[in-house]
Amino acid sequence: MRILSNQDVERVFDADECLRVLEAAYREYAQGAAANRPRNHTYFPKEDPRFEGFRYRFKSQEGGNVSSGVWALRITSDMVGTELLAGGVKRRRLLPVATGERYCGLITLYSLQRLEPLAMIHDSYIQKMRVGATSALGIRELANDDVRTAGLFGSGWQAQAHLEYMLSVRPSVEEVRVYSPTAAHRERFAVEWSRRTGKRIVPVSDPHDAVVGCGLVTCATAGFDPCFDGAALEPGTHVTSITSPDGTAMRRELDDTTFDRADVIAVFSKEQVHHDNQIDILGPVERGLKSFEEIVELGDLLLEPSLGRADREQITVFANNTGMGLQFAAVGAFVLERAERAGLGQEVPTEWLLEETSP
Repeated sequence: MRILSNQDVERVFDADECLRVLEAAYREYAQGAAANRPRNHTYFPKEDPRFEGFRYRFKSQEGGNVSSGVWALRITSDMVGTELLAGGVKRRRLLPVATGERYCGLITLYSLQRLEPLAMIHDSYIQKMRVGATSALGIRELANDDVRTAGLFGSGWQAQAHLEYMLSVRPSVEEVRVYSPTAAHRERFAVEWSRRTGKRIVPVSDPHDAVVGCGLVTCATAGFDPCFDGAALEPGTHVTSITSPDGTAMRRELDDTTFDRADVIAVFSKEQVHHDNQIDILGPVERGLKSFEEIVELGDLLLEPSLGRADREQITVFANNTGMGLQFAAVGAFVLERAERAGLGQEVPTEWLLEETSP
């Protein structure tokens, strides 16, 4: 069995490959050639006495697809709580309390044919890439082709990935207006990413300015509350979010107005909507504005683009509403093959992890 670090993964994997591998997996899922268990969060009932407001959380998700030949189990063993930012904005925070002030997130791959474990892979680089790539597929399928100005909420790791992917699928974008609640963060982000991308990345001090006049609006935050007032959305705008209620915390990036005004709502997983009672997405259904059947999954949209935008003036929303174990199977198998070819990582005897009797 091979053990791979984030550094190993980064050496053999790039953004274009991630997009291609995930698109193939989502098509398989829509065609019944993949399986997935909804993501699950379990919180320890008591706070950790060392960290006020923080508790232990175990998160898991699993899935597999035919082309990868593997089943993936992705887990995170976290210390989770909230912190207040400028203006009283609340966001989720994970503490690095593992040995050496580190985090614990692992992907284990199992052979669908031989049953045995094939690899254990650090999860954070793949996590960053797979969320951004999935949002990019939504943008590619739903946004107008000639968008010139975009709004971006967030200035952290996920915002970086979403900016890169957004520009890869909509190179027509010339200006990106960035809002995050901490002025120094958004200003530093704008300087760095203007240099990296050659585009105009402009920090804005009011969320309204990252919406009005923007044909694309992307939310890539760790916040709890809606990023902007949906009444400000202009006809033709495509909106992306990556945060919805997870069954334990009622986090959301988009308000009811945004979902109610959307002509097309696409999600990553309709199963997860019910599993986590994602009231943001269910809102238009409960208010009688849409049927649940009208909400489309990304995999189906990839197979049948006519399910998406019908004209330039429609407002479209893609809620990247969960992580899937399926994603980690597809990406993990690709990374493992490349890493083996390059001789990266550490090997341990597979026999150590096998037994002679059935449990």
